[in-house]
Amino acid sequence: MKITAIRATPVNIPLEVPYFWSTGTYPGTSKTVIEVETDVGLVGLGESPSSDCAPAITHGLAPRLIGFDPLDTAACWSACVPEARVVQNTDDSSVLKSFGGIEMALWDLRGKFWRLPLYQLLGGAVRKQIPFTEYFAFRERRGKLGGELTPKAVASYCARMRERHGSTFFEGKLTLGDPDLEIAAVKAIRRAVGDDAMLRLDANMAWSLSTARRILREIEPCNVRNYEDPVATFDEMAKLRQHSRIPFSTHTPDLRTAVRLGVPDTFVLNFAVLGGISRTREFIAACEAMGVGFWCYSGETGIGSAAYLHVVAATPWIHEPSQSLFRWQIDDVIEEGPFRPRRNVLPVPEGHGLGVTLSAPALRRCHERFLREGPYNHYHDPKAPGKFRRLPLD
Repeated sequence: MKITAIRATPVNIPLEVPYFWSTGTYPGTSKTVIEVETDVGLVGLGESPSSDCAPAITHGLAPRLIGFDPLDTAACWSACVPEARVVQNTDDSSVLKSFGGIEMALWDLRGKFWRLPLYQLLGGAVRKQIPFTEYFAFRERRGKLGGELTPKAVASYCARMRERHGSTFFEGKLTLGDPDLEIAAVKAIRRAVGDDAMLRLDANMAWSLSTARRILREIEPCNVRNYEDPVATFDEMAKLRQHSRIPFSTHTPDLRTAVRLGVPDTFVLNFAVLGGISRTREFIAACEAMGVGFWCYSGETGIGSAAYLHVVAATPWIHEPSQSLFRWQIDDVIEEGPFRPRRNVLPVPEGHGLGVTLSAPALRRCHERFLREGPYNHYHDPKAPGKFRRLPLD
């Protein structure tokens, strides 16, 4: 089997309503869908985490891989990625995340070639019902959708998700720049979802150390399971740990510093950012050896989400629910999507490879949306158009 072509297609996956986060509004995600074609008719599917990966793949990586055996991942890696430590050290990691999406497609091809689901190639499933959190945030209003702009409204939304979908795992962002608003919202959500529900928070580095200390002191009685990036650095997290027992997580993959400082407690990462599924599994194994947790990112298309499902199915160490924007995503590039958890979980796909099917009409629709709208801007501030917010917010 030989690689004959690689296509990289940038797409926009919108949310039903934009939500507010620390540095602006979040209308959806822009991704790159990857198709690796072979001379035996099999096509592997992958996904890279940003639209800028498309030209990097089309003009840089794809020509290098024509004629390669897609089962020889090591040879493909050597042909595409310079020394990874140097690449990251020189702030040019685009090649790593671009190849990470291709590597995902190579795993999909491997499963299709051997007619096995990916989780079996990774050692078998330790679980087949994969947990995810329900998401909440302050959101804009569009018609009858969204409009949760008060603690009471966000709490009511969470209560509806529990009633309609059996959701008891919740995670979200409450950072509008007012710490008192966040404190009030956490207390309201806890009352609305009950004492038995999981409640996690994500500030995206919004708060100063002094403000974070005050927030955590006030919300600690609400049994918050985890707080992601309440402050900007691991050193500040270490100082914050002295004042709070709430665990912390981050999107910054610096395991050595986390082990040295004792924080954060968990990494929340995209597979392609680490260079693909193989390198992610190596990272998770190192986390396990050091007693540091791991769960998966959110906002991917159904292709990247399927990779999460398979890897979590085959990895005992990922025992906490991963993040999810599934309920808010209103489009997808796969025939099986968008995914919709029920009672906190999704089943791992049982088809060959990733077990999902690319929809040509959906891919075209999402690509045309990207061409029409451009990559989504996650830094638009409705209160100050044309200006970027600066952190900390307080």
